Amino acid sequence: MNQNDIDHFPTDPGRPHDGEPARTSLRVLVLSGSSRTGSVNARLGSLVASMVSRAGATARTATLADFPMPPYDGDAEADEGLPDGALAMCKRIEAAQALIIASPEYNASVPGVLKNAIDWVSRYRPQPFKDKQTLLVSASPSMVGGNRGLWALRVPLEHLGARVYPDMFSLAGAHQAFTEDGALTDPGLGERLTTTIGSFLDLVEADTRYLCLQRRWYEFLGDRTDAPVTSRAQD
Repeated sequence: MNQNDIDHFPTDPGRPHDGEPARTSLRVLVLSGSSRTGSVNARLGSLVASMVSRAGATARTATLADFPMPPYDGDAEADEGLPDGALAMCKRIEAAQALIIASPEYNASVPGVLKNAIDWVSRYRPQPFKDKQTLLVSASPSMVGGNRGLWALRVPLEHLGARVYPDMFSLAGAHQAFTEDGALTDPGLGERLTTTIGSFLDLVEADTRYLCLQRRWYEFLGDRTDAPVTSRAQD
């Protein structure tokens, strides 16, 4: 691959390079899975967004406080439809080509408010998590950095068809891990986060711009249908 190939990916691999600069058209939603004022995950989200921007993509930040929703209730959904907060989150996810979630860990699992938002959003059609390239990061004062919560968070997202990136980033001791200007005090961790985000954006760019990477999703190894996707909650 020559330098022109590296700098300018084709929108259609069957046509010559179209000259559009790489990454500049990528839109990434960075969502903090906390609504608390002063959340370390909101700080991590802001840092991630700045790294996404420096890497050449467009980052937009949001917190769960931007999307107020009541606890999920099937009767309320049947009577009134999705709440405005859920609809707004759906639109924000749809408008992005990739999603990065900075989530706290509550009792070694997913925060209830974030799981509730996922439950509401999953009721929208077309289901916005399906095929969405997603990166998970966390911050916590604990020594495990919220990593157990991220493993739990993968389950509903992957069930809904999100393409959750294999690598995750967890920031331990987060209450004292940031400098005054919002960077990480540990240069090694900062480099690792930068590398993780860069690799994730490479995948998002390839998935977005190379049509040949479009692929089917199979829940089980023995599931081989001719349908674009299997009939699951992700539909």
